[in-house]
Amino acid sequence: MTTRAVHTTYAPPSQSSGPGTGQRILSAVALAATAPYLALKTAWLAGRQIGIPAGSVLSEPGLFLTVANAVTLAMDACVILLVLVLTRPWGMRVPALLLTVPVFTATGLLTPILLGFPGQLLVRALGFGSGPEASAAREPFLDSWVFIVVYTGFTVQGLALAGLFVPYARERWGRRWQGVLGERLPSSTGVVAAAAASASAVMAAVYAYWAFGGTAGVGAEQVAAYSAETGVVSAAHGMCALAAGAGVLSLARGGTLRARWPLGLAWVGAGATLTWGLWLLLASLGPQLDRGDGPSATVVLIYAGQVITGALAAAVLTRYLISRREG
Repeated sequence: MTTRAVHTTYAPPSQSSGPGTGQRILSAVALAATAPYLALKTAWLAGRQIGIPAGSVLSEPGLFLTVANAVTLAMDACVILLVLVLTRPWGMRVPALLLTVPVFTATGLLTPILLGFPGQLLVRALGFGSGPEASAAREPFLDSWVFIVVYTGFTVQGLALAGLFVPYARERWGRRWQGVLGERLPSSTGVVAAAAASASAVMAAVYAYWAFGGTAGVGAEQVAAYSAETGVVSAAHGMCALAAGAGVLSLARGGTLRARWPLGLAWVGAGATLTWGLWLLLASLGPQLDRGDGPSATVVLIYAGQVITGALAAAVLTRYLISRREG
């Protein structure tokens, strides 16, 4: 007899009654939160200059920027489809892989924003944000209201989607996180988990160093751009890396801890570390929109390490979920 919980045959409910009042409210909130970003991206693709100040590099979009706008527009539009999947009866019949990959990606991209944007607002409210002189010294990129509107929308989106996904996942896959962690995963998975935890500690240390203004290996442009607000963003990425490492290490070791907490840490941390690492790496290797030299080789290497860390954590998370299905 193993310590893994024994599960009975499970059939997802039909949700024939349709979404409840809470789901309808959250659906409306999530859909409304996509509107500002979709409107801005559509306007920019159409050649409008809404929110783009004179002299900004965005005022002369090239092929790379056009493709980037189109891709990010499509990504945000997927929120509409995701809301439908999470609230309609037919959503329970969507193949698990077609749902979990987009949700994992959305979780990863939105979590650092949920942590960082409110933190930036707090820092600014406490008077530690960028002063007017520093702001005036920067080249114009976007009007300040654009960041407020867009990131407020992302924050609301993230909270609303979480409120929709958690009950959906509990109804469809609740047995995966019922009970305790159970038996230790195979030693090969333990090695991967240990590597992920070690790498996450390194990533967290690097981001903590950046959060407090560290400059070793960092390009002059990034040094000049540092402020308490950018430090908050680095701190958010560091916390996500730590969450990934702690979560997968607990999953691999097993034990009597309730499964939902390590699973949550691993899901959120791995998603954020992998998706943002990949996003930052691709952005650093592509054309620089600010016409600058771009990140230093050391910074690019850190982004690559972030991708590897997230991928290792995601592999352990996947192996654990497969073991729960087999249990």
